[in-house]
Formats: sequence, structure tokens, C-alpha cells
Amino acid sequence: MDYVLDSCALIALFNEEEGADIVAELMTKASDGTDRLFMSSIQVMEVYYDRIYIKGIEHAEIVLESIYNSPITIFHNVSREIIKDASRFKTTYSMSLADTFAAATAKSLGVSLVTKDEEMKEAEDAGEFSILWLK
Repeated sequence: MDYVLDSCALIALFNEEEGADIVAELMTKASDGTDRLFMSSIQVMEVYYDRIYIKGIEHAEIVLESIYNSPITIFHNVSREIIKDASRFKTTYSMSLADTFAAATAKSLGVSLVTKDEEMKEAEDAGEFSILWLK
């Protein structure tokens, strides 16, 4: 299967939080070619600044390098479709700006979003996209 990772998924992995085992399993499956993982560069930025805040710039640089060397495909450009869906999600649901891009990327690809952010539940319930919950 294919998945879009929300930033909280990698943060859970790095912090060994609830759901870290699920993310680790997805990373293993992506490494062996069973699954594919995607992230928006906006979510990568969220992980990077979280690591700066929690452990400092040197650690954040190591984490950023590990993300770019991982089996995650990172989208650096945002399509018009994703911009439109992200904008609609922002005005319709109680989502952070960054979360709207993760959700719109999952919707665009037709894959599940991996997250633990409860603010995504309303959009999932409305049938916008599916979620693989980390909790």
C-alpha cells in the first residue's frame, strides 16, 4: 500500500511515542518495496523545526539527512489541485495550514494519511480521505 506521512508520524517515531511501531513497520515495508511513502516538504519542515526545538540544530541536521536518505518520496512542488484542496480543507475543517497540505497530498494521491492529529477526523468522516491512525 501507499501512504502519506503527516509530520506527527515521523515525530512519533523519533520520540518513540505511541504509534512509533506502526511508522517503523511502514518504513521497513517501504525499504523493501512493499509499500510507498510520501511527504510534502511542508511536513518535512515541521519535523525539522521540531527537532531544532527539542534537540538543537545539529540533531535536526542529522534527522533531515536521514529523512532524505529514507524510502520516503518528498514532494517539493505543490500542484494546483493540492493548493485548491488544501485551501478548501482550511476553510471547511479545523486544520492547521501544514496539516491541510498533508491531507490534500493524500487526497490527490488517493492514499491513506498516517497521522494521530484528531483535527483530521472531521474531514475523514466526510469522506475526503482515509486515515491510518497512530493511536
